[in-house]
Amino acid sequence: MTGYILDEATTQDIEREQATYGPIAEVLRELAEVSIRTEVAPEVAAEAVARLREVHTMLSAELGGASYGTRFNKEGFGRPWGNAVVGVRNPVAPPLDIQREDDGRIWADFVLGPQYEGPPTLVHGGVSALLLDQLLGEAAAHAGSPGMTGTLTIRYRRGTPLGKLHGEAKMTHTEGVKSFVSGHIADAEGVCVEAEGVFILPRWARGENNGKLRFD
Repeated sequence: MTGYILDEATTQDIEREQATYGPIAEVLRELAEVSIRTEVAPEVAAEAVARLREVHTMLSAELGGASYGTRFNKEGFGRPWGNAVVGVRNPVAPPLDIQREDDGRIWADFVLGPQYEGPPTLVHGGVSALLLDQLLGEAAAHAGSPGMTGTLTIRYRRGTPLGKLHGEAKMTHTEGVKSFVSGHIADAEGVCVEAEGVFILPRWARGENNGKLRFD
């Protein structure tokens, strides 16, 4: 399958890329929030737009492919840096910093600002589903049974407030090429959204030891 790219990147190369381009995404995340909250005068906003267009032109001088894909080196270190949830080069991503436990559980603490709003002061339900899809998929991979999302069932127990949140997931069992995973997102008051998913190892990947790929 295209998009999974084996390269010759060394640890130093990877660290250099993250140090060079990661800060761009971080600033853009900050700008996304500021663009919602700013109340500057029209002339100030117009000047800001002009400067941002200059930055756009500067960064567009050299572009890679339309998709970053998932890149990994010979040591199996994966870099899904364009991913909409964990991508360090994607300003859309919070991004989640996934932690992996020996018992098979994965988790992340993260903050969702106003750019993720749906109902007033609450996280958009589609954003919750997006994050849980990623969390459950990460849990399946961490358990050694990676796959693509087959089904994802979401239960919204109550509104998920913007701000500090916690997400976690764990694989419950497998049936052949299918992995069954459950997880949730919670705030300080408890669980807000629950999910169950079935992840299926695609035909093109069967017989390959994809469990060796690391995204940590």
